Amino acid sequence: MAACGVGFLTRLPLHFQRRNRVQRSICRHLSHPGTVAASFGSEEQPSGGAETGSEDKTHRRRFSEVQKERREQALRTVLIHCPNNVNEKKFLKYLSQHGPINNHFFYESFGLYAVVEFCQKDSVISLQNGTHFPNESTEPAIPLRSRFLNLKLKNPSNHIPEQRNNQLPPSSNKLFELLNYAESIDDQLNTLLKAFQLTEENVRLRYLTCSLIEDVAAAYFPGCVVRPFGSSVNTFGKLGCDLDMFLDLDESRRLDIPKILRMYKNTGSFLMEFQVKNVPSERIATQKILSVIGECLDNFGPGCVGVQKILNARCPLVRFSHQASGFQCDLTTNNSIALKSSELLYIYGSLDPRVRALVFSVRCWARAHSLTSNIPGAWITNFSLTVMVIFFLQRRSPPILPTLDSLKSLADAEDRCIVDGHNCTFIRDLNKIKPSGNTETLELLLKEFFEYFGNFAFKKNSINIRQGREQNKPDSSPLYIQNPFETSLNISKNVSQSQLQKFVDLARDSAWILEQEDKGQPSPSSKQPWGLATLLLPPGAVHTPLSKKKAKPVSEKVKSLLASIKSNSTDSPKGTHGKRAMSTEA
Repeated sequence: MAACGVGFLTRLPLHFQRRNRVQRSICRHLSHPGTVAASFGSEEQPSGGAETGSEDKTHRRRFSEVQKERREQALRTVLIHCPNNVNEKKFLKYLSQHGPINNHFFYESFGLYAVVEFCQKDSVISLQNGTHFPNESTEPAIPLRSRFLNLKLKNPSNHIPEQRNNQLPPSSNKLFELLNYAESIDDQLNTLLKAFQLTEENVRLRYLTCSLIEDVAAAYFPGCVVRPFGSSVNTFGKLGCDLDMFLDLDESRRLDIPKILRMYKNTGSFLMEFQVKNVPSERIATQKILSVIGECLDNFGPGCVGVQKILNARCPLVRFSHQASGFQCDLTTNNSIALKSSELLYIYGSLDPRVRALVFSVRCWARAHSLTSNIPGAWITNFSLTVMVIFFLQRRSPPILPTLDSLKSLADAEDRCIVDGHNCTFIRDLNKIKPSGNTETLELLLKEFFEYFGNFAFKKNSINIRQGREQNKPDSSPLYIQNPFETSLNISKNVSQSQLQKFVDLARDSAWILEQEDKGQPSPSSKQPWGLATLLLPPGAVHTPLSKKKAKPVSEKVKSLLASIKSNSTDSPKGTHGKRAMSTEA
């Protein structure tokens, strides 16, 4: 399910609706029967609309608490393929005979589907016990018992469910429409965040998909857990993003530790162990496990199509499409460091409402100008861009985000975590982290982000969020961003010099464009793009809305401006906000 880009748009719609009608068109309320309150999801996906710099008095849940609750929720949930004309009221009444329903919603992906969460897990077992396998008179079927079900109607009707949730972001035209009607650039960034962030329903569907894959893997490895990681859980996920998951086989071993200790105490000289098959290395074990799971998903997994076993990659994985949910899935195993990285980003995204709004806008800007791509290559990745934003916010005065080393210094004994020899320790309780006193606007932060990295000395310096300061590069990679935990690795090693130069040039152009916005902005009724909308236009379509004279190309203007700034600030010191004299270094 690919996300919709904005880079191809060359003009705005000719007519706009009233602003309040436009805003209502993207609101995804959870008000129909069977849904949870919207506030449940707000803990995991903080909104970007709070006042900057203000302290949030509400309790912030730990990453582990969110994961546990979502997993338990998924285990009580079934996925049902429904006829388009299913009667919602009768459908829920039919399911209620197996137990009370806590939540439900419909969505479309190669047909109509319903996600139904019961209040008790026993209700799922009751429903499964009353479910039949398809009639073999049509095509032979593999009789796999799962929580992915198919509904047949004995008496078809013309009823259509009132609400079907959209699992994709708004179209490019709709996004530009929304941005054009915003009141300020700050409002534009928050509007983009609300339009693109994962909805409550989409998050539920991601955890349910992992739970369904776990059911298949548990046939070989009882007690295993399939966990989502990356953009699905770190608060930076965009509608349409891939679903990264890993098969955690260590969970059953961790659960056995108290049991083993009791055995030593109560059984005297005897201790029983499982017989296992040994292999030469951990990597070979991972490859064998994923190979078997890949075969199982390909042959027996309902809705799993296009299964690819990519076992020789640095991190072996199984890639497949889960047709019912529409997610492109990557399954790895024992990828604990990736989960710790997800938790770290979750913390950073939850500490200040400006963080996610800025990250979403920078990533959308990068995609509009083809700086990022779904295809592996020399492009900058979304993860690298996110780390660059975090680093920039650590460099503000006062800092908006703490360094990873400072989060480590706040940790106590229960936070200590060593994974494969790497120290992944940091404070996990968000309520113990002091909020920033920085009150800068999103407009200023966006402009100075582009200015900061438009002038960054990429030829000699690297980016390091552990210490929050520039350091000499350990090698000649065009862009060097240190992995937060595996510190000898460069997460942007794939980026080419030409792609980095393109990023620098576009950052300088964008900083100049936002500088012009300080002189004023068009009225909301204007059809001319402004602010963030201008930055998202493709190359060659950039306008300077306030200039009545024939303008030179932006690149020429920027070149002249850079030369002027460079000549006037040769002897000036670096600013406290990380501003630097314009440099031609890339």
